[in-house]
Amino acid sequence: MIASSESAAFERGIDSLLQLVLPDKAAQVAGFQVDRDLSARIEELAAKSTEGELTPDERAEYAGYVRANKFIAIFQRQARKFLSDPS
Repeated sequence: MIASSESAAFERGIDSLLQLVLPDKAAQVAGFQVDRDLSARIEELAAKSTEGELTPDERAEYAGYVRANKFIAIFQRQARKFLSDPS
């Protein structure tokens, strides 16, 4: 329950910012994908995390990517909503 409460609060907190960006960039946001090099790095860290082999620096790096991914997912979901109903 905490994670979903945190996500809901985060979404509510950034909603005003998203409304500034989405009118002009919703399609680009909805279609955004990270570049291949970054994706490969994230996959590498994910595999090491699963195996319990992350160094402290890698753990911090991976945590940053996880947070960024959550933000991107929320941003893209809002962009898709905007595109389906821009009012």
